[in-house]
Amino acid sequence: MRTGKTGTMLLLSTFFGVGIILRGFGINLFQADFGYGTFEASTQTNMKTLCTFLLLLICGIAFAQNGTISGKILDQKQQPLTGASVLLLQLPDSATINGQSTDLNGDFHFKNSKHGKYIVKIVMISFITIYKSFEFSGSDLTLPPFIMVEKKNTLKEVTISSNIPQLEQKSDRLVVNIEKLNTTGDNALEVLKKAPGVRLDKDDNILYRNNGGVVVLIDGRRTYMSGAELSNYLKNMPGNALSKIELIPNPPGNYDAEGTAGMINIILKHNKLQGYSGSANANLGYGKYGKAYGGFNFNYNSGKFSFFARSNTGYYSSYNKLTLSRQIGTDLYNQYNLWRPKTLATGYTIGTDFYAGKKSTFGVMFKGYNNPTDAQFTSMSNTLNNLGEQTAIVTSLNPQKTYTGTYSINLNYSLSLDTTGQKLSFDADYVHSASTNNENYTNTYFNGNGNIIGNSIDLRSTAPIYYNIKSIKADYVLPLKNKFQFEAGVKSSLVNTHAVIAFDSLKAAGYILDPKRSNDFVYEENINAAYATLNKTFSPKLDVKASLRAEQTVSTANSLSRNEVVKRNYLQFFPSAFITYKVNADNQLNASFSRRISRPGYSSLNSAIRYTDPYTAIQGNPYLQPSISQSYVLNYTYKSFQILSLSYLKVNGDQSSVINQNDQTKESITTYQNLGSAQSFLATSAGTFNIKKWWNVNYQLAASFDKVNTVVGANPYSSSRLAWSVSGDNTFYLPKSFKIQLTGEYDSPSINGLARVLSSSQIDAGITKTMLEKKLNVSFKVRDIFFQSRYRSILQYNNVNTRWNNEYESRRFTLGLTYNFGNTKLKTARNRQNGSKEEEGRM
Repeated sequence: MRTGKTGTMLLLSTFFGVGIILRGFGINLFQADFGYGTFEASTQTNMKTLCTFLLLLICGIAFAQNGTISGKILDQKQQPLTGASVLLLQLPDSATINGQSTDLNGDFHFKNSKHGKYIVKIVMISFITIYKSFEFSGSDLTLPPFIMVEKKNTLKEVTISSNIPQLEQKSDRLVVNIEKLNTTGDNALEVLKKAPGVRLDKDDNILYRNNGGVVVLIDGRRTYMSGAELSNYLKNMPGNALSKIELIPNPPGNYDAEGTAGMINIILKHNKLQGYSGSANANLGYGKYGKAYGGFNFNYNSGKFSFFARSNTGYYSSYNKLTLSRQIGTDLYNQYNLWRPKTLATGYTIGTDFYAGKKSTFGVMFKGYNNPTDAQFTSMSNTLNNLGEQTAIVTSLNPQKTYTGTYSINLNYSLSLDTTGQKLSFDADYVHSASTNNENYTNTYFNGNGNIIGNSIDLRSTAPIYYNIKSIKADYVLPLKNKFQFEAGVKSSLVNTHAVIAFDSLKAAGYILDPKRSNDFVYEENINAAYATLNKTFSPKLDVKASLRAEQTVSTANSLSRNEVVKRNYLQFFPSAFITYKVNADNQLNASFSRRISRPGYSSLNSAIRYTDPYTAIQGNPYLQPSISQSYVLNYTYKSFQILSLSYLKVNGDQSSVINQNDQTKESITTYQNLGSAQSFLATSAGTFNIKKWWNVNYQLAASFDKVNTVVGANPYSSSRLAWSVSGDNTFYLPKSFKIQLTGEYDSPSINGLARVLSSSQIDAGITKTMLEKKLNVSFKVRDIFFQSRYRSILQYNNVNTRWNNEYESRRFTLGLTYNFGNTKLKTARNRQNGSKEEEGRM
């Protein structure tokens, strides 16, 4: 193994030098546990700390430079070839040193190349492979243009059958290739739930590694939605719009530190499309109620200018049936809720990129999402005494009208400063979101014999909520000699939210405001961040990366109606480290560590009480603290297949919903609280193989041990559980372009926060027919054939003894059509990340 002693000492001295300086400010970087909590920091001290940190890294590595091997690939008409695979092989053993694909201009650049003898190997479908040997002195070298010759007797258009596995383990993420699945009839949330380590809680919020502190990106950008809004958005997006799902347990320093469990990046199909190309789809479905949805995506690329557009719209009629059973003292309280929403949702994205020469690119993107919903909510509660006799009944009729509209614009610019890979990029974002929720309640009370007691009680509530988010960020990449690479960046964001929750009771004089259940809430937040990353390739087998990110948070939560103000000002540091070791061409080991944070969602800080029925409500907590996590991951992969992945996640101050039950009024009010600690040990294995040529199997196995230790009220609480899950996707390839898919999954009992979750299972079956030269796909699918997919849980602590059974329209029949048009020889679109990454998902 070839190693660089100078590079090793430089990496270690830089990291420990940063630790020594931070120790001078009272921050011990070398402690295994960074602890939980916040501390005050003046702006002047914070800026000195950040500037000193960045200056040390830059000074420690500025002495080095390195050589770059560059070249251009052209066809016989002297036009650039984009997407050609270029491999750099080192003589005399022809070991692969580096590899990449050519960019839009047909160019490639191998940075940080050492003196020696090399071979360039150039491969592209339908072209003759090129080999070129040369000697490199260590100074920058531009090779003469390579002209690729098209193979004779090949078709003008070749359709390639993809051999990409359903799951691919990369150095820092697990990639799920959704296009390998039959997603007809599935929405995006249901597809996401199939990814390893992803589950949903009782409210359909996304859990990753059994923790709700996960940040969800779409095409590398945050969604600017609360947990409930994100779930509804994904429910209204067809599953066949997804291309990939990236699971990132330990994101590096150029990502926001938000998300104690890590990040999930959902990549949509339009992200691959360039040139004149696109697709359109239409779907009809039926479970207990009908639904219809469809969409299109379109892309045009002229070389200097590209335009892309995507839209999905659909009408969804469905239901959700929740059954609650509560033991309150000696009485048994049973509640039956039925929610019947009808939604007409539309999402759209429009964007353009302008390539101003070889070095600079301008881009702009606009996204919008509208979701008006009319819902009928009915509830019936009955109370049984210890003899099983019915003593009281309450019914509630609750019509609801809600609307959510989110609009965002992103401006971005990137500049290549030289041919070595030195790069500077900027992003600016603005997001505006507005939602309204108007509800009316008619509550009627009966005695045990079913006779009405008094008059019905009429109530109403309104809840307009507005969000404005502004952010700007800059990133810098500097390749160095001896196979070092330095990255640094800064970011600042401003958040302003305003929610007016008004709850009225109908009295003789008309509707009267109930101040106990109402609140005028304003929240303001400013986050300033800086990061630096140093990467070193010691040899073709060993690669090491270390990052340090600093984030200062200044916030004010102001409950105007209650004269309650909570201010915070704290600075936190988030280190991360990554090691990749390639044992040989087929076997690879990856190890990573990160420290991360989950700040409270904006609405969870609002202390207004929001009732869903006469006995059930949710109340925010303005004193809710951020959660801090430490995460360790070790992966072993064979030919990009995840043979084994081991991870450990510890979250201090884990944010969780806690039920406070009043035995006299029978009210159960759910609030958000910080738990003591939550730990999760997780082992997973996934892969793909062929039983026969016509029978392909993709499998996932997972086992976890989860543990929670905390105090609820004044009482200690501890819970632990060993859980496991298994899923398999079988694809049968039949003659005449038919394909049958049979999928099954099972989740064993587990724990999540204070809840003990019961088992669930699901079996799907579908058939697909491809026709019209593989441009048209016709699919039919039956989802959850045996109707076993539902959320069931038990909560037992203090005086709370509750059972949940949440059933929804999981069994559905769907017929889908997808038509692809335009050029199928596609280039890869630019995958940009916007600057507002930490603020998304908290609304």
